[in-house]
Amino acid sequence: MARYNPKETEPKWRKAWAEADVFRAGPPAPGQPKYYALEMFPYPSGRLHMGHVRNYALGDVKARYMRAKGFNVLHPMGWDAFGLPAENAAMERGVDPRAWTYDNIARMRDELKQLGLSIDWSREFATCDAEYYGQQQAWFLDLWKRGLVYRREGVVNWDPVDQTVLANEQVVDGRGWRSGAVVEKRKLNQWFLRITDYADDLLEGLKTLDQWPDKVRTMQENWIGRSKGLRFSFPFAGAAPAGFEAGLEVYTTRPDTLFGASFVGVAPDHPLAEQLAAADPKVAAFVAECRKGGASEAEIETAEKIGFDTGLTVSHPFDPEWKLPVWIANFILMDYGTGAIFACPAHDQRDLDFARKYDLPVKPVVLPPGEEAASFAIGTEAYVGPGVIYNSKFLDGLEIEAAKAEAIARIEAQGLGKGATVFRLRDWGVARQRGWGCPIPVVHCDTCGVVAVPKDQLPVALPMDLDFSKPGNALARHPTWKTATCPDCGGPATRETDTLDTFVDSSWYFARFTDTKAADPVSKAAADYWLPVDQYVGGIEHAVLHLLYSRFITRALADEGLLSVKEPFTGLFTQGMVTHETYRRQTGEWVEPGDVEITAEGNTRRAVLVSSGEPVTIGDVEKMSKSKKNTVAPEEIFDVYGVDAARLFVLSDSPPERDTQWTTGGVQGAWRFVNRVWDEFDSQPADVPTADIEADEGAKTVRRASHRLIKAMTEAIDTFRFNSGIARLYEFLNVLKDHKAAGASPSLLAARAEALSAFARLISPFTPHLAEECWVRIGGEGMVVHAPWPVFDPALTEDAVRVLPVQVNGKRRGEISAPAGAEPAEVEKLVLADPEITGRLEGLTIRKVIVVKDRIVNIVAG
Repeated sequence: MARYNPKETEPKWRKAWAEADVFRAGPPAPGQPKYYALEMFPYPSGRLHMGHVRNYALGDVKARYMRAKGFNVLHPMGWDAFGLPAENAAMERGVDPRAWTYDNIARMRDELKQLGLSIDWSREFATCDAEYYGQQQAWFLDLWKRGLVYRREGVVNWDPVDQTVLANEQVVDGRGWRSGAVVEKRKLNQWFLRITDYADDLLEGLKTLDQWPDKVRTMQENWIGRSKGLRFSFPFAGAAPAGFEAGLEVYTTRPDTLFGASFVGVAPDHPLAEQLAAADPKVAAFVAECRKGGASEAEIETAEKIGFDTGLTVSHPFDPEWKLPVWIANFILMDYGTGAIFACPAHDQRDLDFARKYDLPVKPVVLPPGEEAASFAIGTEAYVGPGVIYNSKFLDGLEIEAAKAEAIARIEAQGLGKGATVFRLRDWGVARQRGWGCPIPVVHCDTCGVVAVPKDQLPVALPMDLDFSKPGNALARHPTWKTATCPDCGGPATRETDTLDTFVDSSWYFARFTDTKAADPVSKAAADYWLPVDQYVGGIEHAVLHLLYSRFITRALADEGLLSVKEPFTGLFTQGMVTHETYRRQTGEWVEPGDVEITAEGNTRRAVLVSSGEPVTIGDVEKMSKSKKNTVAPEEIFDVYGVDAARLFVLSDSPPERDTQWTTGGVQGAWRFVNRVWDEFDSQPADVPTADIEADEGAKTVRRASHRLIKAMTEAIDTFRFNSGIARLYEFLNVLKDHKAAGASPSLLAARAEALSAFARLISPFTPHLAEECWVRIGGEGMVVHAPWPVFDPALTEDAVRVLPVQVNGKRRGEISAPAGAEPAEVEKLVLADPEITGRLEGLTIRKVIVVKDRIVNIVAG
């Protein structure tokens, strides 16, 4: 018996697939359904780890399965190639970011091909290809023409050392993630995409995405954050500051708590705060202090609450004699509502923390159920639950929603404001002060202002000689690239040196994949055929921004006439991470798993460095990360166990939406499975004569088990329960082990041949190289990748015997075995002949026997 050899088998089949161009998506074919499978494309960091293997293997299972089901499958691959890592590499190592990126792409492409993925490589592109980002510049200008792109001053995270805007995710504990410098909140003239124009539609569209995880839809819903409330103005008491004669406008979602108001607050970037800062150094110093740290809502939420009493007061709208102080507070966001609030500390935790710090009043106005008005008080925790309004004059006794409606009606009647709907979602700031990115295709002319580059001059390409030896924007300091001619007046102009956020690059790549050679950004005919993506696979970390931006750009391009769909992804699956133990030397340095030897004595595990025997601390199991060196290089696993064993392990260890811990024992178990499969195929004679399978009980058992397996595998792949399907494969191997080929009857050999033909096709999505070799071994026609998915006979998947629970007067008293489909009279005879059941009936008179066919028996007795 020949031993299975993946080192020979796997490269052989990858070559065969490539030569036959098996995975190239076909043209639109009448009557053939399409299937677009896509994994979130990778950043070309240089090396794959087992987390990548899992992500792309998950999508590959779906793509191969749907191809076998007769679908025309598009399964492309590309590279999210712009961004800071390449600039950092250029700065730290003195390399060209373009060369660094394309070298990494070449290396990772080879590794991905080694995985045996069913990728249509003819559609590959990188976002740093001028052909791609030139098309991006084209639709950017279209959106600008329509008013969806605009420039304004915006508050950003500014790294004073790297001299660049940082995304919120790049601010760690108030410092730049790379430089370590204290980040400032700075106002810059920035480019924005008007995503808020689509806020309602993006929110409503979530209701149609029934093939998305509920948690992702909830995260997006919360991020968009639609709230209904009241926009109104507080009149200033005394002389109003210039420009605020009409009062200080605020927005609130809790007008029912107006009688609990303690103060009015404005954001540090509010026009009133800026006006006061210009005249008072103390205010200016406070505003400058607020601008330290990140600008994200999460960071502001958790930061220490600080404020400045402006000395101004406003009048309460329901009682002109009631004066409220006006504070500048660091926890108020300028981009939400009006940038100003009224604070009710008793019923908002941020307001309460602030009020306690500055000894401001705390007046409860919502009485919780079961509490007494005379004794209820607020301590260190605000009350935000249900209740009735009290301490609030004309609102007293109303439920919260009724009180909101009444307060809004009163304000509107006074002419001070009106009910409004506000979104938490803010317009998307897309400008980055970085050289390695998509140039924004405009020039700045002293005469004409900001002018679009004509489309026939696109792409506005990056220069080949960018200098990243110093921090800051390499484009801005390039000696010649900035120099341009104004397309309108012909005079001198300067190119925009900001580049686009990399989220822009990934917001439409799935549409470009439908025709990567199209003269326009998107071939509408190709997009109409292939979109939406039927199955998208990626990490939960992209649940909000990437997916939200992609949904927005899809809508914007549809309104531009380039697309016909509004939702880009019909199905979404968010896979779990591949994790591994972490190891550290006594000096604190992280150590790679391959450099560690672990021994166990009872329940105690010890780790040492292989090279020196130095003790190593075994840390937590965490997501594979290059920074913590707990990654496992796939090529090392492939070299020992083969690609298919690695694929099988990451697909079988746990449900794919959960994290899976990488262990050597796990992949060894998968390797044993591969060899068990090969043993069964290798032991089967190649030419099996026709025989009557129904003439042999063992043969019938194998056939029935085979059809149950087909049904289970089909359901497992349809529902992303891959681990459950693989468990059924293991079980079926035990059936084959009990019905060996050696010495088998002709009927059993025929049943085995039939079953193994199905088995080879069933394992093809998971272990494609092994499946091809097995297919050849049993004389399958052509390659298994072209073979149709097996079909099960429902009659053969039913159990021959059913175990039925038996109840007496509604309480379970035993169970009986009955033939599947047995008639009630037959089941009743079996029940009344069972000694255990009859013993339970002793002394009782049977009044009725109720049989629910194939389900349950209930005896009524008294």
